[in-house]
Amino acid sequence: MTNNRIYNIKVAIERLKKFCSIQDRCQHDVVNKMRNWGLSQNSQDHILEILIQENYIDELRYAKSFCKGKFNIKKWGKNKIKYELKNKNISKNCIAEGLNEIDDYSYLNTLEKIYKKKKDNTIEKNIYVKNNKIARFLISKGFESNLVWGKIKEKKCQN
Repeated sequence: MTNNRIYNIKVAIERLKKFCSIQDRCQHDVVNKMRNWGLSQNSQDHILEILIQENYIDELRYAKSFCKGKFNIKKWGKNKIKYELKNKNISKNCIAEGLNEIDDYSYLNTLEKIYKKKKDNTIEKNIYVKNNKIARFLISKGFESNLVWGKIKEKKCQN
């Protein structure tokens, strides 16, 4: 097992700069990394200040890229994205700005596609149980319950 401790602040700064250059990071991720390395609180604060000043860490940029990435790649809904960003101590303003990066048309279009796929893959004779399974799945993906149930009611009326 390797020792994760770093005793030289200059080495820690360089490693963290590389860590932040690979992909956008938030303060929460960087602080966890420094904590794992066993750096003192004073060192953590000093390094964090340097990284923010040199624009290696930007909470707004992180929130925007996180929202776009989780929506486009993992097809998460806004509720799940918001929850994950809150867990990383991102401010409400940054979360709101990040969620604005998600286009309403593509959001509803993605909900439609996931709904159709889940409906086709759910084998259930009872329509109420089937709709409930679909709704639970979509809500667990982070889509708003009013949108999910609206979509189910809309499709029920079309059938």
